[in-house]
Amino acid sequence: MANPRRTSTPPITPELPIQFQPRTLESRFSRLKLFLKKPQAFPFLLSIFLILTWVFLRIHQQTPKLTNPTFSTTNNQDHEANLIRFSSRFPSPITKDPRGWILDPVSIALDSGISGGALTCASIHVGEIKPGGLRGNHRHHTCNETFLIWGARTVFRVENDGLEKGYAQVTLEADDVAVAVSPKGTAHALVNVDSSRTTYIVGCQDRVISYNSSNSDFRVWDDLNS
Repeated sequence: MANPRRTSTPPITPELPIQFQPRTLESRFSRLKLFLKKPQAFPFLLSIFLILTWVFLRIHQQTPKLTNPTFSTTNNQDHEANLIRFSSRFPSPITKDPRGWILDPVSIALDSGISGGALTCASIHVGEIKPGGLRGNHRHHTCNETFLIWGARTVFRVENDGLEKGYAQVTLEADDVAVAVSPKGTAHALVNVDSSRTTYIVGCQDRVISYNSSNSDFRVWDDLNS
């Protein structure tokens, strides 16, 4: 008798476990939000804040400090004359908007490194010089003085023993606004050399003086008409 055929059954291959899908960015963000809401997140956030603060301070300390170009005398002749000038046109360091310029002459002198001026104003005088006119050409022995000058082409002269002539002299243009100082015992003079415009000045003295006393010398320079 013939043997019946046996039907072969293919071997059963065990199924591999289904792998979990990777977390999406949204699920991770949700878990992070849940973590940040827990009290345990406070030390973590505090650590991050301290690290960022430390990094910011390190960057700030390593950044080189820039000198303020607003109040610095780059002109050597102006420096010798104890003077700093600005343009009255907009924009400039003293003209921030179209309304015009404004400044504090005492603070400007200090910030620009011009020494010897008045730190306080015990006496203030405001005046003008017509074309061809002169003011000053005198020396005060008991007070320091700070000037604000503008309006016309003007010559400013101040004693400077470090120069061959014994004085420094600069010419301001009509659109210049200048702050100048004259320490006590230093002669100074202002001459309007403009053809038509008027020079305006504000003078700040740190002591009230009498022009009739012996504390002042007059007609210091013979070449200036007084």
